[in-house]
Amino acid sequence: MGEEKGANEEKKEDVNEAIKEYGQVELKDNLSDHHIYLLSIIGEIEGHECLPANTKTTKYEHVLPRLAAIEDDKEVEGVLLLLNTVGGDVESGLAIAEMIASLSKPTVSLVLGGSHSIGVPLAVSTDFSMIVKSGTMVIHPVRMNGTVIGAQPTYDYFQQMQDRIIGFITTHCSAKKERIEELMMNTQMLTKDLGTILVGEQAVEEGIIDATGGISDAFRKLNELIEKTN
Repeated sequence: MGEEKGANEEKKEDVNEAIKEYGQVELKDNLSDHHIYLLSIIGEIEGHECLPANTKTTKYEHVLPRLAAIEDDKEVEGVLLLLNTVGGDVESGLAIAEMIASLSKPTVSLVLGGSHSIGVPLAVSTDFSMIVKSGTMVIHPVRMNGTVIGAQPTYDYFQQMQDRIIGFITTHCSAKKERIEELMMNTQMLTKDLGTILVGEQAVEEGIIDATGGISDAFRKLNELIEKTN
């Protein structure tokens, strides 16, 4: 009895540590009897350079191996992706989005707070995407911090990267390429800048997100997808 209690407490500690360090947790022995992996992408997506210690980040070197482990784990039946991100490193964000999109297991995303910039491809990378009514998505052109050489190769590189992002978004949602470009280059909404803010149902109306809803709706949809595959 004492050994069983100790094992349960150790298990809880491991779960709490996973949530604290990586924003990840496995959900099993639940009402649906489905083994679901909960993965959160919050703050800024950190790439090859480390961000300041006081910045809330999601590190791609943590997420990519975990996604590979999820794909290879016969017990995990589906993935619920929670998003509240300001964006971040484009290459790293796209790498995570491609990994999620290539999973063979059912996936559902839920935008909470916001999913901005490179967070848009992440939100649409799942089999079904959702956003809370107060959630926001910011679509804008590719930007770069620091010194940028104003030469033609630099602009060509920016355009190529932007085309990759638009291509991924339009491949994984019902929005058209022309409309995404129009939203990116909007000069009216964001003061002295380019881009568009979409709130909740607006993202659904644009065909970027599939539906509005909350956490219970996201679980319900994921369970439906899992049951269809079993």
